[in-house]
Amino acid sequence: LVRMQFLQILSRKPGSLEMLFQIPFCQKQFPYTCLSTSAYVYSKKKKGNSYEQVDQEKYKNLVHSVTSYKTSAQTPETILEEDNLLYGPPGKHRPPIKAGTKTPKNWVPLINPSKRILPLSSDSKVPMKIGLQRAKMPSVTRVLQETLSPQQVFYLERWKQKMIEELGKEGFEEYTKNLFLQGELFHSALESIFLSEEKAAKEQGGEDVVAGYLSSVEHVLEDISEVKALESGVHHETLQYVGLVDCVAKYRGRLCVIDWKTSEKPKPFLQNTYDNPLQVAAYIGAINHDANYDFQVRCGLVVVAYKNGSPAHPHFMDPDLCSQYWNKWLLRLEEYRDKN
Repeated sequence: LVRMQFLQILSRKPGSLEMLFQIPFCQKQFPYTCLSTSAYVYSKKKKGNSYEQVDQEKYKNLVHSVTSYKTSAQTPETILEEDNLLYGPPGKHRPPIKAGTKTPKNWVPLINPSKRILPLSSDSKVPMKIGLQRAKMPSVTRVLQETLSPQQVFYLERWKQKMIEELGKEGFEEYTKNLFLQGELFHSALESIFLSEEKAAKEQGGEDVVAGYLSSVEHVLEDISEVKALESGVHHETLQYVGLVDCVAKYRGRLCVIDWKTSEKPKPFLQNTYDNPLQVAAYIGAINHDANYDFQVRCGLVVVAYKNGSPAHPHFMDPDLCSQYWNKWLLRLEEYRDKN
């Protein structure tokens, strides 16, 4: 049994549907189906149209504004007008000042223009080790500690209270004492390695803690050559501050002030090292303005070693980055002078 059916294309008009055309086709007997592009299906019995009950005059202007353009007529001006209608006028306030844009009152260059620079020699020489001057000049560490921001003080105090709750007051004191001791042993072991290349790192780490730190920096030591200074005191003759530099050597061919740090938590980015970049910049400036050193440094390196022996993170500071942190150091030094 074959039934003739028609595919009808309908067009909506107000209150009715108008058939545009129909296409006959044949198929086997199936239940009657109807294809429609509208939710409103034509039937003999006329149903009420809910659209007729809408107040057309109320939305006349809105409909006209939407349908009067073939393409989008939005412009920056119309978008601002719409935003003003929806959210109100924009608040008039000055944009925040970016941190670090403040300039020091007494600016001193990082590189000493009057210092005579001798060509760096690759000949094996004993690294310099100048004693730290015990004068009334502040140290780099002291300046940074006494000019911490309120946020830094808050986080340090919160960490301290948390550790005291876990370890107790005496336990916390023992914990901090061990941290300083581990740092001293780590620096001593590195100094022994640089002074005598024949000694292996494991021989220097008599304790397991130091051995872990040394294993952590093995891949960094491979990139260090031509050590110029070790645990050497520096003095900025113009700004009158002192410091003790861990190491001055070439890292991947570029002369750097190297600062060795120990950590129990990973610090994969330079910003994770807090004020350490400022410390390195301060040492660079001091070396460049110290008559005891016949060379100048333009780069820095912060190496974070880990107790568990995982690979250390070396954070290289190029000359531009060192200049930025030098500017911040000068501001901190001025803040210290004002307080004292």
